[in-house]
Amino acid sequence: MHGYAEDKDNLLKRLRRIEGQVRGLHRMVEGDEYCIDILTQISAATKALQSVSLALMDEHLKHCVTEAIAEGGETAEAKVREASDAIARLVRS
Repeated sequence: MHGYAEDKDNLLKRLRRIEGQVRGLHRMVEGDEYCIDILTQISAATKALQSVSLALMDEHLKHCVTEAIAEGGETAEAKVREASDAIARLVRS
């Protein structure tokens, strides 16, 4: 089971809200809305995705990485490296 399992319903709710935001962006472009208004909504959707990303990373660190460290050895090293790489990708985005 993945670390986010306990919060899965909340994550799905947030992702559905983001999905609605993206559909709204599509409608805004289709409807020739003012570019600054579209950019404002893009910023909101981006922040919402970042928030979901951070929640998933937090759960990953609390569960997956913690369990791997308890096991020790190469598994622990691989999980820490994997988490570090994921954090680097989030920081770059």
